[in-house]
Amino acid sequence: MAENKNLRVTVPMLRAKKEAGEKIVALTAYDFPVARILDDAGIDLILVGDSLGMVVLGYETTIPVTMDEMIHHTKPVVRAARRALVVGDMPYFSFHLSEEATLANASRFIKEAGARGVKVEGASPRRLRMIESLIEAEIPVMGHVGLTPQSIHHLGRFKVQGVELAEAKKIIRDAENLEKAGVFAVVLECMPQEVARIVTERLAVPTIGIGAGPHCDGQILVFHDMVGCEGGYLPKFVKKYADLEATFHKAVGAYKDDVRSGAFPGEEHSYHLKPEVARALRSGKRGR
Repeated sequence: MAENKNLRVTVPMLRAKKEAGEKIVALTAYDFPVARILDDAGIDLILVGDSLGMVVLGYETTIPVTMDEMIHHTKPVVRAARRALVVGDMPYFSFHLSEEATLANASRFIKEAGARGVKVEGASPRRLRMIESLIEAEIPVMGHVGLTPQSIHHLGRFKVQGVELAEAKKIIRDAENLEKAGVFAVVLECMPQEVARIVTERLAVPTIGIGAGPHCDGQILVFHDMVGCEGGYLPKFVKKYADLEATFHKAVGAYKDDVRSGAFPGEEHSYHLKPEVARALRSGKRGR
């Protein structure tokens, strides 16, 4: 299908891309400036991920992220995205208590923040029932299997999933169950590419890989990882397309030096009174 940068991306368009053999391009964003850049670049799907907890808010995991924080960050992304499909990530414990609470939280992404879908981690029987309820309420849902960061306390640490036969079979089964529940796409995170390939071949809905190899229908990365703006450890699956952290350090250092030396602000950065106003001001009496 020919790409039209002025046409809003919709859920059916993502499926059409899979059917046409066209790759889906996705990235995360948590604010207006980044979302505007992604949208202008023609990114298909912007995920306001609960990864914002670790990337932007300084938490050690995604667990502390709240619904209010997710809504706060989703709003500016939606305002910036004139073309891309914006999906809000349901944070930990926003879909664990009851169907009513799950519906209320998910509806905030749609009604309050303006997103056009939500993402839900996991595929347990209870999770599938929640997803079915959301879809019944006309809320598009993107599934997520493999490494699910909200399960960090259960997993113990972030690691590749589906390496053993039983785990691989479970991932495939979970993805198939998510499709039956009605999701419009499934994120496949941190798994052997052979497993992701089988899932992608079996599902009619698109798969979006992150650390799942080249055979998925699309790819997503955390924006800050991809542009080199996240210090510390980076997973093997991240490709850095820039080193903005080094650029920022250089810029801040140069600014500091200029301020301390008096080189900034210069004449070109300063405003002036009209000469006659300046003369009158200087010659005027002090006080009132």
